[in-house]
Amino acid sequence: MSDEAYRRWLESYSRAKLRDDVDFDTLSSVELEPLYGPPDVDERIGFPGQFPFTRGVYPTMYRGRLWTMRQFAGFGTPAQTNERYRFLIDAGQTGLSVAFDMPTLMGRDSDDPHSEGEVGRCGVAVDSLADMEILFDGIDLTEITTSMTISGPAPMLFAMYVAAAEKQGADISKLDGTCQTDILKEYIAQKEWLFPPEPHLRLTADMMQFCIERVPKYHPLSISGYHIREAGSTAVQELAFTLASGFAHVELGRRRGLDVDDFAPGLSFFFNSHIDFFEEIAKFRAARRIWARWLRDRYGARKERSWMLKFHTQTAGVSLTAQQPYNNVVRTATEALAAVLGGTQSLHTNSLDEVLALPSEEAVEIALRTQQVIAYETGVANVIDPLGGSWFVEELTDRTEAAAEEYFARILEMGDGSILDGMLAGIAEGYFQREIADAAFHYQKLLEKGDKVIVGVNRFTNTVQQTPEILQIGPEIEERQRKAVAEVRANRDAGRAEAALRAVRDMAHDDTVNAIPVLIDAAKAYVTLGEMVEALKQEWGSYQEPPML
Repeated sequence: MSDEAYRRWLESYSRAKLRDDVDFDTLSSVELEPLYGPPDVDERIGFPGQFPFTRGVYPTMYRGRLWTMRQFAGFGTPAQTNERYRFLIDAGQTGLSVAFDMPTLMGRDSDDPHSEGEVGRCGVAVDSLADMEILFDGIDLTEITTSMTISGPAPMLFAMYVAAAEKQGADISKLDGTCQTDILKEYIAQKEWLFPPEPHLRLTADMMQFCIERVPKYHPLSISGYHIREAGSTAVQELAFTLASGFAHVELGRRRGLDVDDFAPGLSFFFNSHIDFFEEIAKFRAARRIWARWLRDRYGARKERSWMLKFHTQTAGVSLTAQQPYNNVVRTATEALAAVLGGTQSLHTNSLDEVLALPSEEAVEIALRTQQVIAYETGVANVIDPLGGSWFVEELTDRTEAAAEEYFARILEMGDGSILDGMLAGIAEGYFQREIADAAFHYQKLLEKGDKVIVGVNRFTNTVQQTPEILQIGPEIEERQRKAVAEVRANRDAGRAEAALRAVRDMAHDDTVNAIPVLIDAAKAYVTLGEMVEALKQEWGSYQEPPML
């Protein structure tokens, strides 16, 4: 790496606007440089804001802007969750992240018989545009970024979100945020699909195209490794399968006829930050480097924005324990620090009681304060990539990258040279599921033998800790939501709703029609989520996972 790269970084840094809410020095008032290392560093490490982005996607990183503090939240009714959002915004949260309940994640209405006992339990129930309006009541959707963690029915929820914004009087071209929409990881890990893979991917491509044309600031796809890791994968498997899903969606866009430089900047990622501190940092740094190289060299992206891997991080829910739950504060702080040192763009910190129930307001506040302590008290945001150049971190980054490349080669082989076809073949054959299951089984054996330690679980089990008070979601919530969806159906224009549903069915068999405007029209007619999904299931069928031994 020549001095020229250093000069370009220095020029970019000098032109950038820096934060004015902090002094970039130590607690003892020792002034700090923005970046440390020689000007002739190895090209695989490089400089922040430059290919291959190992040290971060922006030349200033957190000196220019802190990561978005986006606490994942949702429970009960839309009105209850709206109240929680207002609490979080008042507490200093800088972005919203919507957690949906299980019926919504599965495309079912709250009064569906299969929804009984689950309404509002693990997230907020959203059945129609009426619920989406209540969910964001009093919150200007053009002034705050909003992430929606949903994949199977993501196009329908996105349609409701756009319709709600328009009812606020918003210019939808100003909407900013993310919808998960990553259906491939559902077949691999989370199991919340609605249809066979092909129609799901058609809807994803429609969302990508719609956002390019109508909502250019919005990220229609957040490719998720989080659930892959929660299912028991290793860090390398999480990295490899997530980036492979990203490459598959690049190929999907290209098959649609889209220019990679038009849609690649709208792709974002969602990673897990687990408890092995340095392994997670290496994973994040390797992810940026792999993505940049593949987008430039394999997929022909010309713009630097297309090479930048931007990602949200959530601390590892699977690392939390019901035993000695206050230990979870320490785990979460460690994992959050790894995400920050790894260069995340936004972060959710889990609450100490999430292994027991949905988080209480007190637990949520502690989780948010954890991020704020890291941001404003520890000094880790004062220097860009402070671990860059560490012999250990750089070696671990290289080894993580190399191990991921071995998985890419296998997926390419399964797809006869196509990552997208390889992902579909691997899902059909159960390849990814077996890899994750084997990894989870291996880790469990290590725990049972005591080779791996979880404090409070298989060592240091004596305790004086008491179980914290937890948030209760009672049956009255379900009854309230069932009545609400019944009122929506009773009060809407029945003819308009039926016409909108016919258009949804017709769209299913016409690939020349972009599905998203059709779904937005259905949302505005107050067609419910369950009605949209059921109409499409009648046309596209459902999916049965192949049995695996």
